[in-house]
Amino acid sequence: MADKVAVVTGSNKGIGFGIVRELCKRGLRYVYLTARDAQRGQEAIAKLNKEGYDPFFHQLDVTDEQSVKAFTKYLKRKHGGLDILINNAGVINANFTETTYEDTIRVLNANYYSILTIQTYMFPILKDNARVIHISSDCGHISNLKNTYWIERLTKEDIKQEDIDAFVDWFVDSVRNGTLNEADFQEMPLLSYRISKISLCALTRVQQKEAGRGISVNSLHPGFVKTDMTKTAGFITIEDASQAPVYLALDVDQSVKGRYFWFDKTEKDWADANKKLYCVYAVVEKCVRESNAA
Repeated sequence: MADKVAVVTGSNKGIGFGIVRELCKRGLRYVYLTARDAQRGQEAIAKLNKEGYDPFFHQLDVTDEQSVKAFTKYLKRKHGGLDILINNAGVINANFTETTYEDTIRVLNANYYSILTIQTYMFPILKDNARVIHISSDCGHISNLKNTYWIERLTKEDIKQEDIDAFVDWFVDSVRNGTLNEADFQEMPLLSYRISKISLCALTRVQQKEAGRGISVNSLHPGFVKTDMTKTAGFITIEDASQAPVYLALDVDQSVKGRYFWFDKTEKDWADANKKLYCVYAVVEKCVRESNAA
């Protein structure tokens, strides 16, 4: 296990940083901390060095095809491939309660389309029995939707990427044309983020069917974590939130594939819209308000 090569995207801070630390703690020799901003990435490396860990740094902007391509080429040349890929990089709505076209494109580019770019370049260099973990959210559970057409299309057994792309296009068109229908969704706040994470979870199932070579692809809700993304509000620490991703990366049986996990390492049925595992915004809002007051 020590010689496995692991990459964590968007890991100069927050959950990604915690995952890098935990992988190093578990004894992996080649752990790559990546960041869009090289200076911030190097500062994160220096912080971990002071704690006694020695991860490697490589610049990576997941929304930049050339950046993904260059990093893939480096990994192929240096290590011959990749054993663990944790897709953590992502963004949330600039305004939690408003859905604008510009912000929707920004969120989808970072949280969904970037994964397609990574799939194009990095999946071919995954080694046999590699593990891919997508950091999603409770915003990504199918119960965030009410629209029965899309629930049925996204949860069907023979789902294909074109189904997910059609779903994303439908949403973007609705935002652009001002035709969003509240009846299609459980909640309207964080809507672009919800759509991006629903799409990511659906893509997990598609990727698993196409992966082959013993590769596992799973998605995970890491919990409501105290990070900059949540305006430092949340119920669990970065350290605690790092445990489940590393569990999927190192400990869970390799036969576990195409599944959706919760922060407590339990598996949830992503395709059951009756589970009501969607993100309740009132809880988020209350926690943010209390955090700001403190």
